[in-house]
Amino acid sequence: MSEIDKSDLLNLDLTSGRVVIQLRADIAPLAAERLRTLSAEGFYDNVAFHRVISGFMAQGGDPTGTGSGGSKLPDLKAEFTRAAKFERGTVGMARTQDPNSANSQFFIMFEPSPHLDGQYTIVGQVTEGMELVDKIKRGSGGGGVVTDPDRIVKMRPASVEA
Repeated sequence: MSEIDKSDLLNLDLTSGRVVIQLRADIAPLAAERLRTLSAEGFYDNVAFHRVISGFMAQGGDPTGTGSGGSKLPDLKAEFTRAAKFERGTVGMARTQDPNSANSQFFIMFEPSPHLDGQYTIVGQVTEGMELVDKIKRGSGGGGVVTDPDRIVKMRPASVEA
């Protein structure tokens, strides 16, 4: 990643403050464009982090809050890479068992998870505010389902908010 293009930055606002995500259009152009498009439309506003597992990740992006919803746009083709790894702060696209089923849901890693490398699309990296991500309310049980979850206040491309 060289010079940062403002169109590749997303501002994800939580009640605790702002998280900045740098999209990785260099390795996942379809997924980066999807998050950029949905963010610009306000799709993620007030959407819950419905699945949050301590030591693993926080998942959001489903307007139904159930983990089975998405946008009205078609699912995306997988954009797996070995050029980046699932480290702390990595943003990945959630999907079903079908590798080509990512749509609107995404997750942010709390810790490295090498078992995901090459299995899920890496769409971005948190560059500011990871300490705020760390405070997102955790779920319970193996599935990490959250009761009364924290929500995205607003998410917009930085270029729109200039």
